[in-house]
Amino acid sequence: MNINITKETRTIVTILVLLVTFLTLASQTMMITALPVIQTTMHVSLSNVQWLTTGYILIIGIITPLSSNLYDKYSNRQLFLVTTGIFIFGTILGSLATTFLVLLTARILQACAGGILMSFQMTTMVTIYPPEKRGTVLGLSGLVIASGPAIGPTISGVILHFLTWRFLFILVLPLIIIVWLIAFFYFPNYSQKKDVKIDILSVILSLTGATLSLASLTLYKQSYLLAGLALIIGIFLLSTFYKRQLHLPQPVLRVQILRVRSFSLLTLIGMIAFMVLIGTEQIIPIFVENVQGLNSMQAGLILLPGAILNALFAALAGRYYDSHGPKHLLYMGIFLMLLATIPLVLLTKTTPSWLIATAYLTRMIGNSLVFAPAMSEAFKDINPPDISHASALNNTFRQIAASVSTTIMIVIADIPYSFTLGTRLSIWFTVILLLLMAFLVRTYLKNYKINTDQQS
Repeated sequence: MNINITKETRTIVTILVLLVTFLTLASQTMMITALPVIQTTMHVSLSNVQWLTTGYILIIGIITPLSSNLYDKYSNRQLFLVTTGIFIFGTILGSLATTFLVLLTARILQACAGGILMSFQMTTMVTIYPPEKRGTVLGLSGLVIASGPAIGPTISGVILHFLTWRFLFILVLPLIIIVWLIAFFYFPNYSQKKDVKIDILSVILSLTGATLSLASLTLYKQSYLLAGLALIIGIFLLSTFYKRQLHLPQPVLRVQILRVRSFSLLTLIGMIAFMVLIGTEQIIPIFVENVQGLNSMQAGLILLPGAILNALFAALAGRYYDSHGPKHLLYMGIFLMLLATIPLVLLTKTTPSWLIATAYLTRMIGNSLVFAPAMSEAFKDINPPDISHASALNNTFRQIAASVSTTIMIVIADIPYSFTLGTRLSIWFTVILLLLMAFLVRTYLKNYKINTDQQS
């Protein structure tokens, strides 16, 4: 489905949806460098305070399946304005929060809006541009999706050096309000409402199943029995959700799309790339602040070069993909991420900041080389009517995978007597992920080569 709209209108839509997605995703990780500060200020444990980031990612993953139905049920203008308004309300609540529970509630509201807006952005970009521009367009989308979370910790580090954590909300507020006001006056309406009924039982199954499954990773500290029970129930509910979607005339998620081999494989590769990105991004600031004694601004500056280069190479990778395909990008990206692992698995209290920053930026460059083509390639065999559902599936799995990754890495890092040893072990976890990614890329490219040969 390609919409006939003017170039000027397309430009307005593109700028607004990319900007709001960047702000919501930057907000997703701005809490990372603030976790030690909030942990001390509000007197909560590391396992609990990390839910300000992990919970945000999880809620995005849970709410995203609704986005495809919402995109059909309401006009694009209605959905954009209302969802952006919810994010504004969550941001206001966060700036006024006096307890951890209120702060977590504010983050959940932000995440609910962020999950819908992220899929809205991807569906919109695929819809309003012609197929021959898809690599470049999704390269831009990948740039925002990767650079937003990447630069968030750096922005928050600078803010926290001069101001309190409340300004992580206060300074975002005027920007998101400006976006809403511009959208109110200029955002066009290019979609039609459809008679769609949202299956509430599916929503409950998805919400409860995903929450219990992820919560089991931290509940083990209280009780292995309780953690195991939560995991079993969570998996059962998610399985029920999946089976229910196969038989509903209007499913919350059109899970049949997963039978498209290229989509399922590339979505899995994108999931792993995002797990490595968010997991590494979460653990390094905690390590340099808690072990090396750096402040939040210094921690953020360590991540800054990686964030900038991640954004730059995501855009370049999209253009390269349009001309040359995914093969060289995927292999080079995995190589760089594995290369960057060497100094990270040898971290000590005295490891120089420049070495950590260099390893991180190398890993971020590698991540962008994988992430951009993986996103573009995932949609190449999807039928136009299924794009919104494919976008929702892609975002759902990626966000839930990222929340699992951050939780696992925090749990691993917190197990040994030494947080330094724990950090090294959590980095080894990403090595396992990268080896799995390499296997999946090889599997896909063998099939990709066959398809290319057949077409030629």
